[in-house]
Amino acid sequence: MKTYRRYSISALFEYNGATVLHYGFGAAGIIIGYNASLAVYIGGFVYFIFALVQMYIIMPLIVCPNCVYYRMSDSLCTSGLNVVSKKIARAGKVEDFSHRGEGILSHNNMYISALFVPIVAMIPALVINFSFTLLAIFLVVVGLLVLRMFIVFPKVACIHCSARRICPNAQSMGLSEK
Repeated sequence: MKTYRRYSISALFEYNGATVLHYGFGAAGIIIGYNASLAVYIGGFVYFIFALVQMYIIMPLIVCPNCVYYRMSDSLCTSGLNVVSKKIARAGKVEDFSHRGEGILSHNNMYISALFVPIVAMIPALVINFSFTLLAIFLVVVGLLVLRMFIVFPKVACIHCSARRICPNAQSMGLSEK
């Protein structure tokens, strides 16, 4: 499979679009599912900010500096965050890239949490405060997760990534040797 130095703008929009939509619909599902009280608005907002911060601030500060895309000239990874990282962080070590999945507070764990928290949070809400709107939001969030896991990662992002051989995410999906 061909590796990309520069992902297309459409791949960038697919990856980031699925990410932001997932977080936005997830926050909306939390808020709607628990009757939109002040505490629930705060909880939904905190989730949304956590999800955005782990993806668009922590990742370019902690993960991206260790990625091969950080060092490649004129490169653009599937998220585009290597470009941001070059502006806000110093280069790390490529051999530390695989450490992104180590430890309970690792970036990988935060990333997975940001994807699954709204799904887990909406399940009790569906039982307690069922509505077709909430069900639709839940199905959209699950659909976005499925899209990410079965289309975006294996067919758009990871399969063409120059870091797939050392990335714990690609390794866990069996894409590191393709």
